Amino acid sequence: MVLMTERLFLRPWTEADAESLYEYAKDPEVGPIAGWPPHKSVEESLEVIRNVFSGEECYAICEKGVGQAIGAISLKCGEQTDMTEREDECEIGYWLGKPFWGRGYMPEAVRELLRHAFEDLNMTTVWVGYYDGNTKSKRVQEKAGFVYHHTCGEVPVPLLQEIRVGHTNVMTRERWESLKDA
Repeated sequence: MVLMTERLFLRPWTEADAESLYEYAKDPEVGPIAGWPPHKSVEESLEVIRNVFSGEECYAICEKGVGQAIGAISLKCGEQTDMTEREDECEIGYWLGKPFWGRGYMPEAVRELLRHAFEDLNMTTVWVGYYDGNTKSKRVQEKAGFVYHHTCGEVPVPLLQEIRVGHTNVMTRERWESLKDA
């Protein structure tokens, strides 16, 4: 499935995206703040595409007219998320290559994935989180209309072998409908 916004399209990842993924995921300012280490090789990026980005609701973020993957966005449902055990709720996750920061791309992509979650997948609630200090992710969530739910002081970050403070926000179908109609 391909999802479209005004300036972006969200499409499934392919193995041909490995070099592009590596280009942006090797940046030490991108992964660690989101809880994963910088990629060390194109081969590692290829493995991530095969084993992590192969999920049904995981999309490469691309600029219209270009097609190169510049980030990732996904809905984690069922056993993929630890934020909910309900089948009608899911978690959203995302990151964007540093050269594309500050353009409003991520709030645009998040809004489209919210639309997809509520209209196409019939979700009732979408959860999202960010680690303390990740002000860019917090700002994306605010722009998309998420509201604060809770803070947890000891969140394991297994890929970095750390414990962090995590903040969780939520969007209900009712809130999303009120925002889209506003």
